[in-house]
Amino acid sequence: MTEIEEKLAHLIRTVDDLSDVIARQDRELDRLRVRVEMLLAREAARHGESDGGVILGDERPPHY
Repeated sequence: MTEIEEKLAHLIRTVDDLSDVIARQDRELDRLRVRVEMLLAREAARHGESDGGVILGDERPPHY
């Protein structure tokens, strides 16, 4: 009986630890989701403001 109680205590601790990990990951996902939405909105605004010109980062170097 003592062995079963010890195993149960270990299982309960493992479940609690995993629950904490899942809660932390959920908070991190929410934070990242907000940042991605912010970046998408910023990029959409930047794209909307552009006059159709070429973005310098997309230009080919002169040696092509």
